[in-house]
Amino acid sequence: MSFRSSLRRSVVASIFASAAALAVSFPTPARADGGASMKVAVVDVQRAVMQTEDGLRAQAMLKKLFDGRQQELNRKQQELEKQKEDIDKQSKVLSKDAYQKRVEDLQKQLSELQQTYVTYSRELEKKQKELTDPVFEKVLGIIKRLAARDGYDVVLDKQTVAYIRSDLDLTDQCIQLYNSGGTGAAPSPAPEKK
Repeated sequence: MSFRSSLRRSVVASIFASAAALAVSFPTPARADGGASMKVAVVDVQRAVMQTEDGLRAQAMLKKLFDGRQQELNRKQQELEKQKEDIDKQSKVLSKDAYQKRVEDLQKQLSELQQTYVTYSRELEKKQKELTDPVFEKVLGIIKRLAARDGYDVVLDKQTVAYIRSDLDLTDQCIQLYNSGGTGAAPSPAPEKK
């Protein structure tokens, strides 16, 4: 499993866990009773989280951690492959008991390597959650502020929408506002297309 796909799956899982904050609806025409129409926008939440300065730093830290662990796992796997080759070469000269003991020892080491991989994967997921959850929460706060400022009734995750006009995409505004500290005025929305 690649680092990016693992990271992507974890972020997407976090996004869907917060799906209640991003309700699904589409614009409706003005109502006959004079009520206003519903205003909808989208945000690519995953891209917004990953392309903020904090998201990019988190990715770099995770990649460094992952690369170090992956090198260690690769080294151990190569050592075990070499041991297997040695056992195969010596299978004709070793006694049945000695051969069986070496095979069992190799299997034990393979099992330990698999357990190490699982442990590293869990540590990476935990670290990823630790680093990206605060960014995700801040991005959600910015989405809510943009929605309130611009009068959006619903903001959808762009990955769950088949089509939406590009002028209704708030992703870049979210990233800019996040990177500016999230305290300044939000960038003006793009003009609506007619």
